[in-house]
Amino acid sequence: MPDPRKADPAAVKRGTTAIDMRIYKAVVTAVMSHRLPPGTHLGEADFCELYQVSRTTVRKALQRLAHDHIIELRPNRGAVIASPTPQQAREIFAARRALEREIVPLVIRHATPDSLKQIRAALAAEDAARRSGDRAAWIRLGGEFHLLLAQLAGNHVLLRFMGELVSRCSLIIALYETPGSAMCENDEHQDLATLIEQGKVKEAIHLIEHHLLAIEARLHLAGQDRKVNLAQALSGL
Repeated sequence: MPDPRKADPAAVKRGTTAIDMRIYKAVVTAVMSHRLPPGTHLGEADFCELYQVSRTTVRKALQRLAHDHIIELRPNRGAVIASPTPQQAREIFAARRALEREIVPLVIRHATPDSLKQIRAALAAEDAARRSGDRAAWIRLGGEFHLLLAQLAGNHVLLRFMGELVSRCSLIIALYETPGSAMCENDEHQDLATLIEQGKVKEAIHLIEHHLLAIEARLHLAGQDRKVNLAQALSGL
Protein backbone atom coordinates (compact mmCIF):
# COMPACT_ATOMS: atom_id res chain seq x y z
CA MET A 1 0.00 0.00 0.00
CA PRO A 2 1.52 3.40 -1.02
CA ASP A 3 2.60 5.71 1.77
CA PRO A 4 0.16 8.68 1.69
CA ARG A 5 2.88 10.91 3.13
CA LYS A 6 4.96 10.51 -0.01
CA ALA A 7 3.83 12.75 -2.87
CA ASP A 8 3.40 11.22 -6.29
CA PRO A 9 6.01 12.99 -8.50
CA ALA A 10 3.69 12.87 -11.51
CA ALA A 11 0.85 14.41 -9.50
CA VAL A 12 3.15 17.12 -8.17
CA LYS A 13 4.29 17.92 -11.72
CA ARG A 14 0.67 18.11 -12.94
CA GLY A 15 -0.21 20.44 -10.06
CA THR A 16 2.75 22.69 -10.77
CA THR A 17 1.86 22.86 -14.46
CA ALA A 18 -1.74 23.73 -13.59
CA ILE A 19 -0.62 26.62 -11.37
CA ASP A 20 1.84 27.73 -14.04
CA MET A 21 -1.07 27.97 -16.50
CA ARG A 22 -3.27 29.73 -13.92
CA ILE A 23 -0.64 32.43 -13.54
CA TYR A 24 -0.23 32.70 -17.30
CA LYS A 25 -3.99 32.98 -17.93
CA ALA A 26 -4.47 35.44 -15.07
CA VAL A 27 -1.83 37.79 -16.50
CA VAL A 28 -3.20 37.50 -20.06
CA THR A 29 -6.75 38.19 -18.84
CA ALA A 30 -5.56 41.20 -16.83
CA VAL A 31 -3.71 42.52 -19.89
CA MET A 32 -6.77 42.03 -22.14
CA SER A 33 -8.90 43.83 -19.55
CA HIS A 34 -6.35 46.69 -19.36
CA ARG A 35 -5.83 46.07 -15.63
CA LEU A 36 -2.10 45.49 -16.21
CA PRO A 37 -0.86 48.36 -18.38
CA PRO A 38 2.43 48.27 -20.32
CA GLY A 39 5.51 48.83 -18.19
CA THR A 40 3.99 47.28 -15.04
CA HIS A 41 6.63 45.42 -13.03
CA LEU A 42 5.76 41.81 -12.14
CA GLY A 43 7.65 40.77 -9.04
CA GLU A 44 8.35 37.06 -8.61
CA ALA A 45 7.84 37.37 -4.86
CA ASP A 46 4.35 38.78 -5.38
CA PHE A 47 3.33 35.77 -7.48
CA CYS A 48 4.86 33.38 -4.93
CA GLU A 49 2.78 34.96 -2.19
CA LEU A 50 -0.43 35.17 -4.25
CA TYR A 51 -0.31 31.57 -5.50
CA GLN A 52 1.72 29.96 -2.71
CA VAL A 53 4.23 28.48 -5.16
CA SER A 54 7.99 28.44 -5.64
CA ARG A 55 9.96 30.88 -7.77
CA THR A 56 10.64 28.01 -10.19
CA THR A 57 6.92 27.70 -10.97
CA VAL A 58 6.55 31.48 -11.32
CA ARG A 59 9.53 31.63 -13.68
CA LYS A 60 7.96 28.97 -15.92
CA ALA A 61 4.85 31.13 -16.26
CA LEU A 62 6.93 34.23 -16.92
CA GLN A 63 8.98 32.45 -19.57
CA ARG A 64 5.76 31.43 -21.34
CA LEU A 65 4.47 35.00 -21.18
CA ALA A 66 7.77 36.30 -22.55
CA HIS A 67 7.65 33.76 -25.38
CA ASP A 68 4.22 35.13 -26.36
CA HIS A 69 5.50 38.75 -26.14
CA ILE A 70 3.12 39.63 -23.31
CA ILE A 71 5.98 40.53 -20.99
CA GLU A 72 9.64 41.42 -21.34
CA LEU A 73 12.35 39.92 -19.14
CA ARG A 74 14.79 42.78 -18.58
CA PRO A 75 18.24 42.54 -16.96
CA ASN A 76 18.32 43.98 -13.44
CA ARG A 77 14.60 44.75 -13.56
CA GLY A 78 12.96 41.37 -14.01
CA ALA A 79 9.58 40.94 -15.69
CA VAL A 80 7.54 43.88 -16.96
CA ILE A 81 4.43 44.04 -19.11
CA ALA A 82 5.65 44.66 -22.67
CA SER A 83 5.56 48.21 -24.06
CA PRO A 84 5.32 48.00 -27.87
CA THR A 85 6.77 50.92 -29.79
CA PRO A 86 4.61 52.88 -32.29
CA GLN A 87 6.32 51.05 -35.17
CA GLN A 88 5.68 47.68 -33.55
CA ALA A 89 2.07 48.73 -33.00
CA ARG A 90 1.61 49.42 -36.71
CA GLU A 91 3.22 46.11 -37.64
CA ILE A 92 1.10 44.14 -35.17
CA PHE A 93 -2.14 45.70 -36.40
CA ALA A 94 -1.11 45.05 -40.02
CA ALA A 95 -0.46 41.40 -39.17
CA ARG A 96 -3.79 41.14 -37.39
CA ARG A 97 -5.69 42.61 -40.33
CA ALA A 98 -4.02 40.12 -42.67
CA LEU A 99 -4.90 37.26 -40.35
CA GLU A 100 -8.52 38.24 -39.80
CA ARG A 101 -9.04 38.69 -43.55
CA GLU A 102 -8.28 34.96 -43.79
CA ILE A 103 -10.28 33.97 -40.72
CA VAL A 104 -13.64 35.53 -41.67
CA PRO A 105 -14.12 33.55 -44.94
CA LEU A 106 -13.24 30.34 -43.09
CA VAL A 107 -15.84 31.10 -40.40
CA ILE A 108 -18.46 31.57 -43.12
CA ARG A 109 -17.37 28.44 -44.99
CA HIS A 110 -17.55 26.29 -41.85
CA ALA A 111 -20.65 27.95 -40.38
CA THR A 112 -23.19 25.69 -38.69
CA PRO A 113 -26.28 26.48 -36.59
CA ASP A 114 -24.20 25.74 -33.50
CA SER A 115 -21.30 28.03 -34.48
CA LEU A 116 -23.70 30.86 -35.29
CA LYS A 117 -25.35 30.32 -31.92
CA GLN A 118 -21.92 30.59 -30.23
CA ILE A 119 -21.28 33.90 -32.00
CA ARG A 120 -24.61 35.34 -30.89
CA ALA A 121 -24.06 34.13 -27.32
CA ALA A 122 -20.65 35.82 -27.23
CA LEU A 123 -22.18 39.05 -28.49
CA ALA A 124 -24.92 38.86 -25.86
CA ALA A 125 -22.30 38.52 -23.11
CA GLU A 126 -20.32 41.43 -24.53
CA ASP A 127 -23.42 43.62 -24.70
CA ALA A 128 -24.44 42.68 -21.15
CA ALA A 129 -21.01 43.75 -19.87
CA ARG A 130 -21.29 47.05 -21.75
CA ARG A 131 -24.76 47.76 -20.38
CA SER A 132 -23.71 46.93 -16.82
CA GLY A 133 -20.80 49.35 -17.00
CA ASP A 134 -18.21 46.60 -16.44
CA ARG A 135 -15.54 48.10 -18.68
CA ALA A 136 -12.88 45.49 -17.90
CA ALA A 137 -15.21 42.63 -18.84
CA TRP A 138 -16.42 44.48 -21.94
CA ILE A 139 -12.86 44.97 -23.19
CA ARG A 140 -11.94 41.35 -22.46
CA LEU A 141 -15.07 39.96 -24.13
CA GLY A 142 -14.46 42.16 -27.16
CA GLY A 143 -11.08 40.51 -27.63
CA GLU A 144 -12.50 37.05 -26.93
CA PHE A 145 -15.08 37.58 -29.70
CA HIS A 146 -12.24 37.77 -32.22
CA LEU A 147 -10.63 34.69 -30.68
CA LEU A 148 -13.93 32.83 -31.00
CA LEU A 149 -14.00 33.61 -34.72
CA ALA A 150 -10.46 32.25 -35.03
CA GLN A 151 -11.56 29.10 -33.22
CA LEU A 152 -14.60 28.67 -35.48
CA ALA A 153 -12.37 29.07 -38.55
CA GLY A 154 -11.10 25.57 -37.82
CA ASN A 155 -7.39 26.36 -38.27
CA HIS A 156 -5.29 25.74 -35.16
CA VAL A 157 -2.29 27.68 -36.48
CA LEU A 158 -4.39 30.78 -37.14
CA LEU A 159 -5.93 30.43 -33.67
CA ARG A 160 -2.50 30.30 -32.02
CA PHE A 161 -1.31 33.39 -33.90
CA MET A 162 -4.55 35.21 -33.08
CA GLY A 163 -4.14 34.47 -29.38
CA GLU A 164 -0.79 36.26 -29.41
CA LEU A 165 -1.95 39.14 -31.60
CA VAL A 166 -5.10 39.89 -29.59
CA SER A 167 -3.06 40.06 -26.38
CA ARG A 168 -0.43 42.27 -27.99
CA CYS A 169 -3.13 44.55 -29.42
CA SER A 170 -4.55 44.88 -25.91
CA LEU A 171 -1.14 46.09 -24.73
CA ILE A 172 -0.96 48.59 -27.57
CA ILE A 173 -4.45 49.92 -26.85
CA ALA A 174 -3.71 50.20 -23.13
CA LEU A 175 -0.60 52.21 -23.98
CA TYR A 176 -1.77 54.43 -26.83
CA GLU A 177 -5.57 54.74 -26.93
CA THR A 178 -7.50 57.69 -25.52
CA PRO A 179 -8.75 56.82 -21.99
CA GLY A 180 -12.42 55.84 -21.95
CA SER A 181 -12.51 54.50 -25.50
CA ALA A 182 -13.75 50.97 -26.20
CA MET A 183 -11.44 48.34 -27.59
CA CYS A 184 -14.11 47.20 -30.03
CA GLU A 185 -17.41 48.74 -31.02
CA ASN A 186 -20.20 46.29 -30.20
CA ASP A 187 -22.35 47.45 -33.15
CA GLU A 188 -19.65 46.45 -35.61
CA HIS A 189 -19.42 43.02 -34.00
CA GLN A 190 -23.19 42.71 -34.40
CA ASP A 191 -22.97 43.78 -38.05
CA LEU A 192 -20.16 41.29 -38.67
CA ALA A 193 -22.21 38.47 -37.15
CA THR A 194 -25.11 39.35 -39.46
CA LEU A 195 -22.85 39.23 -42.53
CA ILE A 196 -21.47 35.87 -41.40
CA GLU A 197 -25.00 34.51 -41.01
CA GLN A 198 -25.87 35.78 -44.49
CA GLY A 199 -22.73 34.25 -45.99
CA LYS A 200 -21.54 37.59 -47.41
CA VAL A 201 -17.80 37.00 -47.62
CA LYS A 202 -16.63 40.19 -49.37
CA GLU A 203 -18.73 42.45 -47.17
CA ALA A 204 -17.54 40.67 -44.01
CA ILE A 205 -13.88 41.00 -45.04
CA HIS A 206 -14.39 44.70 -45.75
CA LEU A 207 -16.05 45.24 -42.37
CA ILE A 208 -13.38 43.41 -40.34
CA GLU A 209 -10.65 45.43 -42.04
CA HIS A 210 -12.51 48.71 -41.46
CA HIS A 211 -13.14 47.66 -37.85
CA LEU A 212 -9.45 47.07 -37.13
CA LEU A 213 -8.34 50.20 -38.99
CA ALA A 214 -10.77 52.24 -36.87
CA ILE A 215 -9.26 50.83 -33.68
CA GLU A 216 -5.75 51.63 -34.91
CA ALA A 217 -6.83 55.14 -35.88
CA ARG A 218 -7.77 55.88 -32.26
CA LEU A 219 -4.21 55.26 -31.07
CA HIS A 220 -1.92 58.08 -29.95
CA LEU A 221 1.53 58.20 -28.41
CA ALA A 222 0.72 59.73 -25.01
CA GLY A 223 0.97 56.77 -22.65
CA GLN A 224 0.03 57.38 -19.03
CA ASP A 225 1.88 56.03 -15.99
CA ARG A 226 -0.08 54.69 -13.05
CA LYS A 227 0.65 52.43 -10.11
CA VAL A 228 -0.85 48.97 -10.17
CA ASN A 229 -1.78 46.60 -7.36
CA LEU A 230 -0.84 43.19 -8.76
CA ALA A 231 -3.23 41.22 -6.55
CA GLN A 232 -6.19 43.39 -7.56
CA ALA A 233 -5.24 43.29 -11.26
CA LEU A 234 -5.04 39.51 -11.34
CA SER A 235 -8.26 39.04 -9.39
CA GLY A 236 -10.18 41.53 -11.52
CA LEU A 237 -11.09 43.77 -8.57
